[in-house]
Parts: sequence; structure tokens; C-alpha cells
Amino acid sequence: MDLDDALIDGMSVDGALGIALVDYDSGMILGKQGGNSLLDLDVAGAVLTDVVRAKLRAIETLQLDDAIEDILVTLGAQYHVIMPLEGLRNRQHSNISKRNNLFLYLVLDRARANLALARHRLRRIEQAVRV
Repeated sequence: MDLDDALIDGMSVDGALGIALVDYDSGMILGKQGGNSLLDLDVAGAVLTDVVRAKLRAIETLQLDDAIEDILVTLGAQYHVIMPLEGLRNRQHSNISKRNNLFLYLVLDRARANLALARHRLRRIEQAVRV
């Protein structure tokens, strides 16, 4: 599955408002679907790199032998799910090329979304994108 197909698949999740693949190092969006004037995926992707970096620093500072599976931000009307690709999750254990410093970002309408199913679908998309 190519990136465009994977992101279109992400938009088929009930309640999906937008999905993007973001480069962790630069904050640049490599692909996106959805979004609107109230949900600027380009801006959100850039800002969310700080969230991912902060969590990675916390894991390192606390000397946890663990990695981020996903990050969930629950708002009054939306869920925001950040899922690093496998390369970023295993960054501390191997030499990862810049290509793998990526994360998926999915925004869901909280009233329409099933969070468990959305996370399951996002994992499938993550596997398809990293292959």
C-alpha cells in the first residue's frame, strides 16, 4: 500500500477529521488527507514534533527501557492520536535512518469515533507505511 492509499484508508475510520504523516526531525508533513480551515494539519504536525520530543526526553531522563507506542490527547470534541513509526519507537536501540523518524497523526471527532478501532486501524496503516 502506498502512502496516499494508506492515508485514504485512515480517513475511512469513523469520525476521522484528518490524518498526516509527519517527519519528526523537521516537522514537515510528508502526506495528508482531510483537515479544514479549523484543522491545519501542516501547523499541527510541526507543533506535535515538540510533544513527541518531550516524551522521548522523558523516557530517556527516567531511564525507561521502553518506547512510545502512541500518544493520545483527549479534547472536549476530539481525539488526537500520535503514532510513531517503528523506526522512531526503536530509535534508542539501533541506527535509524532519517527516513524512519516519522509519525502518524490522526484527528477524530470524539462523538463519532470508536477509539479502540481507530487505534487498531492506525497500527495497520503504520505497518503499511513503514514497509
